[in-house]
Amino acid sequence: METITENQKVRTVKKIEKMFGHIDYKNPPELCPVRDVMSVASDQWSVLILLWLGYFPVLRFNKLKKYVYGISNKVLSQRLKVLEADGYIKRKAYPEVPIRVEYSLTEFGRSYVEKLLELTEWMHDNSPKVMANREKYGLF
Repeated sequence: METITENQKVRTVKKIEKMFGHIDYKNPPELCPVRDVMSVASDQWSVLILLWLGYFPVLRFNKLKKYVYGISNKVLSQRLKVLEADGYIKRKAYPEVPIRVEYSLTEFGRSYVEKLLELTEWMHDNSPKVMANREKYGLF
């Protein structure tokens, strides 16, 4: 009789096989969902932008910059454009002087944030282990 842990391992292996098992490594596919899609929405800045937009329904550029501590105006602007182009966020500009622009998550973005929260909770719970391992290997 298999244990719950063994069943989880089997399910994980099956999911990985489904994702990569069909790939011919001599002729790799042009589109790789992990590399091409996830790379955009999983860099350090995009994750923070999406999480803050998950917390606040609507944010303006300067508020986002305040919350995503350490990001430059240029990088924030670039990340917002890419996240908008991929459909994670929407941008609403108001015809005022000075112009007012607000950002919010799309339905697609909200569904991604739900999955992202599972990962960030895992990271939060396991960061002491990672830090201890880094210290053990002299990376601190």
